[in-house]
Amino acid sequence: MRKNPLTKTTLTLVAGALLTLTSCAENPSDQDQTVKDEREDTPVAAPPVESKEPNTAYEPAFQGQTRVAGVKSATAYEGKVLTDGLQNPWGLTSMPDGRLLITEKGGTMRIASLSGELSDPITGIPKVNAEGQGGLLGVRLDPDFEQNRMVYWVFSEPLPGGNLTAVAKGKLSADEKRIEGATVIYRATPAYNGTLHYGGRILFDQEDNLFVSTGERSDTVTRPQAQQLDSGLGKIVRITKEGKPVGGNPFEDKAGARPEIYSYGHRNVQGLAIHPETGDLWENEFGPRGGDELNRIEAGKNYGWPIITYGIEYSGEKVGEAIQQKEGLEQPVYYWDPSISPSGMTFYSGDSIPEWKNNLFIGGLSGMHIIRLVIEDGKVVGEERLLADEKQRFRDITQGKDGALYAVTDQGRLYRLYKK
Repeated sequence: MRKNPLTKTTLTLVAGALLTLTSCAENPSDQDQTVKDEREDTPVAAPPVESKEPNTAYEPAFQGQTRVAGVKSATAYEGKVLTDGLQNPWGLTSMPDGRLLITEKGGTMRIASLSGELSDPITGIPKVNAEGQGGLLGVRLDPDFEQNRMVYWVFSEPLPGGNLTAVAKGKLSADEKRIEGATVIYRATPAYNGTLHYGGRILFDQEDNLFVSTGERSDTVTRPQAQQLDSGLGKIVRITKEGKPVGGNPFEDKAGARPEIYSYGHRNVQGLAIHPETGDLWENEFGPRGGDELNRIEAGKNYGWPIITYGIEYSGEKVGEAIQQKEGLEQPVYYWDPSISPSGMTFYSGDSIPEWKNNLFIGGLSGMHIIRLVIEDGKVVGEERLLADEKQRFRDITQGKDGALYAVTDQGRLYRLYKK
């Protein structure tokens, strides 16, 4: 259990001390960032939360695109471990009664009560390839779940020609012990004999259609397919509950293009969320070594991978032509270097912590913390690290029916994050 005892008075003292430190900043992207002291309502400079050296000397395209000013929550909050009995949890979503449906990478689903009790594994789920980054991935309930009990999930499907990102649906039995009639409704072809970069997040939009993220499968031989409109790799697709392309998708009338594609040029999208007020779709994706991105997604746009990136190869070599900007390719709203490995994310729409309203919360894997981003007018204006002392790989996060945030970690924990 971790507590944040900060008060508004404490925040003022901390911010004042940080002002002196910031005056010595040498990185231009770190300068001229401000946050407002809540008590005095005056601008107070604060350094970014990232203090490690970046992997590159690449310059951001605009001020505030990386290493924005750090912020601190003035409201005291608490992160409580409800259970540590999960096995590599990957995705979670709230059920109508407030309990949580959780996927485990190895191929099982579990239901968790808000007191931390776990159900037996739910059966009836198609086989997954759990090697590498594969397995049972993102999960969502049908908006009409209380009537039809339908569940939708993403998984890495083993096929004779390799593995691919697939979407399936099935009915949760009345006794909650099995999935009935599991059916694969979409496959992001072509299959590839690898175990990396499946994407794997799934989300319902306002019209009850599905957004699904896919990866470009990591290897240099498959990377170019992120740019190819005849491939399902490295994309965000929009499909119906039956797995068909949604009418009005941006490429439905383009010859040689897959009509399910909504956006392209992605590397490995593991975070999808819809802003509670604007309705905009946001995503995050892994960069290589540095260059993790946060993007606001627009239909038909190209997000650049592997042509532009703020990261480098894991070997230290440059990616492609080592360019960060190119006409016709979208810039990330925000990026991280070094990497924090962003995964599942959600916007906070609750009322218990007003200062968090419409903030974006992202699970960090290699960063081992929950990222809180303050977003105003489509720009990131503040960043905070939550639960960093827990030293956990935060894989997914969602808002519960009770207004608290719930997060799962690779190490098997389920956290509740709430006002103290």
